[in-house]
Amino acid sequence: MSYRQARYDEPLIFEMEGENDFCLMNDDEVNVPEGMVRKELCLPEVPEMEVVRHYVNLSQMNFGVDNGMYPLGSCTMKYNPKYADKLSSLPEVTSVHPCQDEDSIQGALCLMRELEKALCAISMMDAVTLQPAAGAQGEFTGMLIAKAYHADRGQTRTEVIVPDSAHGTNPASAAMAGYTVIEVPSGQDGCVDLEALEAALSERTAAVMVTNPNTLGLFEKDIVRMAEMVHAAGALLYYDGANLNAIMGTTSPGTMDFDIVHFNLHKTFATPHGGGGPGAGPVGVKKFLEPYLPVPRIVSDEGRYRLDYERTDSIGKVRSMFGNFAVLVRAYAYIIAQGGDGLKETSQRAVLNSNYLKSKVVAAYDMPFAQLRKHEFVVSARRLAKEKGVHATDVAKALLDRGFMSPTVYFPSLVEEALMIEPTESESKDTLDRYAQALLDIAAGDPADIKASPRYTSVSRVDEVYAAKELILSWRIYQRKAGLK
Repeated sequence: MSYRQARYDEPLIFEMEGENDFCLMNDDEVNVPEGMVRKELCLPEVPEMEVVRHYVNLSQMNFGVDNGMYPLGSCTMKYNPKYADKLSSLPEVTSVHPCQDEDSIQGALCLMRELEKALCAISMMDAVTLQPAAGAQGEFTGMLIAKAYHADRGQTRTEVIVPDSAHGTNPASAAMAGYTVIEVPSGQDGCVDLEALEAALSERTAAVMVTNPNTLGLFEKDIVRMAEMVHAAGALLYYDGANLNAIMGTTSPGTMDFDIVHFNLHKTFATPHGGGGPGAGPVGVKKFLEPYLPVPRIVSDEGRYRLDYERTDSIGKVRSMFGNFAVLVRAYAYIIAQGGDGLKETSQRAVLNSNYLKSKVVAAYDMPFAQLRKHEFVVSARRLAKEKGVHATDVAKALLDRGFMSPTVYFPSLVEEALMIEPTESESKDTLDRYAQALLDIAAGDPADIKASPRYTSVSRVDEVYAAKELILSWRIYQRKAGLK
């Protein structure tokens, strides 16, 4: 089988030959804070055509969902449809300013209110805020809502329970909200151990954060019983929406009796993912928690939309203005284009692709827990590590040489040598077959060759521990570390 391989060795712009370097001197008349002043800024003098080619080459070295399969388990790197990008680029969207008078942004407010309604219908929640700028901030918002709710009831609850199969940011979000995190283990079936959960629940429990399906790709079959246990303890049940892409149209957080839910618009509704740019992590709640949602709330009075800040029980603002509008437009366009039946089919295809790909690779990789998975699955390279000395990280590096992005590795931690794979609904059978064959080829390959990968990327295997400790993020830092300046 042939693989698509990218081979580049593009120099830094500072390393490109130019007739002369020239320096821009700092203007004394510009009031720049002392700590930010540069005495001079030297730039390479490179012809315009070479500059253009340089940056085009760099852009082609980047890998994303438009280049190929990006099966990061838990991250859900699905294809972003171009019609949504085009709509979000319209002047009516890009020219909207959050400080405009409400009468001049009626269309924007209407769209956001309709998106709230759509998310309520999908999740079976009663109210939604679009304000949080990312999934993790949505989690944090949910924890603040839980804290405000218990405070109103005169209860001091200090603990949040998080299963070891939950999404990775849950413990951090709960801790940032001031809670002590209590981890409960999974049982032999890979789902939450109900006896351990019962032992952990107490009058100190504020909330239990559950990802369903969990990070193993397993549906928590006892979720109704879990909800009963959590509510009997006076706690709230929080739904991490990381894996909502697996269940749309079949069930919902509200049907499972969750009280709070956050949505990852990039994971479920195909908006751009990551890269440090704008995101969106809306939060939905049941009716009794609606008073605590962030302000402003979008309300409608006789056909006119306005922003309501007069909510005495609100936790306040969690982000400037009222949300990342262009991202919200993309998500709304995707939902409208798919419709209810289309969203259900999206989840069905994601589950089908996951189980098909899993069935192709289980002969060479260990499969912990149940065979049937939802939108993602976790296999283990434990056998390869024991027999050949080939670890999960070696498999990941070898995939890069074969033109594929690696899956998530070593997560969740309850699986030794974990490879967490999520193909999403976007990928074709041909792509899944090629990815599966690459994994099989790696398992059957020469261990020395596998452990030497990657060899055909712009950078070969790096010392990841050193890279984490010695951050070299710019040309100036590199010069300083290398003793060149």
